[in-house]
Amino acid sequence: MNEKFHLDSLDKRILSLLTRDARVPYLEISRKCNVSGAAIHQRIQKMKEAEVITGSQFNIEPKGMGYHTCAYIGLQVNLTSTSTHEEVFGKIKKIPEIVECHHITGKYSLMIKIYARNNEHLKRIIVSKIQSVVEITSTETFLSLEEGFTRQVPIET
Repeated sequence: MNEKFHLDSLDKRILSLLTRDARVPYLEISRKCNVSGAAIHQRIQKMKEAEVITGSQFNIEPKGMGYHTCAYIGLQVNLTSTSTHEEVFGKIKKIPEIVECHHITGKYSLMIKIYARNNEHLKRIIVSKIQSVVEITSTETFLSLEEGFTRQVPIET
């Protein structure tokens, strides 16, 4: 985020409305905020330029696409003098079932979130995709039994 950019109360109100529904028309936001549509457009553009807003997307329900297993896997990666975390990220990013990858502190180097069709599919992904592109010294897999909720960071007004 641009260090010079400061969110004011109008920006926060706009973000609050957009996080509830990213498809809400600017005109509707302008009516709820009592400002012009042009002002809303300019504010949203400035927030995009400052990387406060990085995009909008539809959320796909994994189970609706046949992915019934969600797992978090801690990976201890053997980094050689010729590989970096960025290179490992690049290799892992090519595995489409991995939806998140974080460089973390603690026992593991990386934490990934992965969706698979079932446990057998998860095993195939780990063995034939992950272990074939990254030298791993240890892993720990946590199966998600149910997602309680997911949300954006709070917008304090």
